[in-house]
Amino acid sequence: MNHLTTYDPFAESGIDDLFRGFFRPVRVEKTPASIKMDVTEENGAYLVKAEIPGVGKEDIQVSIEGNQVTIGAEVKREKDVKDGERVLRSERYAGAVHRSFVLPVEIDEASSNAKYEDGVLELTLTKRAESAAKKLTIQ
Repeated sequence: MNHLTTYDPFAESGIDDLFRGFFRPVRVEKTPASIKMDVTEENGAYLVKAEIPGVGKEDIQVSIEGNQVTIGAEVKREKDVKDGERVLRSERYAGAVHRSFVLPVEIDEASSNAKYEDGVLELTLTKRAESAAKKLTIQ
């Protein structure tokens, strides 16, 4: 009563499902792209350039809490479908995008500024002056 089974290395690996679903339509959730940015340091300040295309400057929020910076934007979809026109593919989206990052030094909110032009948000984040270390006397 010997039972002989053949070894199939692809039996449980999911390869079969991969090829079975190869020609199924791919459904991608329409989520907004992330905010891409560059951060550089110069002359006692951080310079942040963040790409947020297709957003009005009134829809962008920047908040600073200590050394954490959060950039948020409300992206709106525009539908301009004409009568008799059929949309075959639409890759524009609507929603909110956010990006937070932490800098090594706390930021002085009062002297920092922001400018938005051609889809690029430029932040000049001034470093807060470091307070001198204070020595405590032990009594």
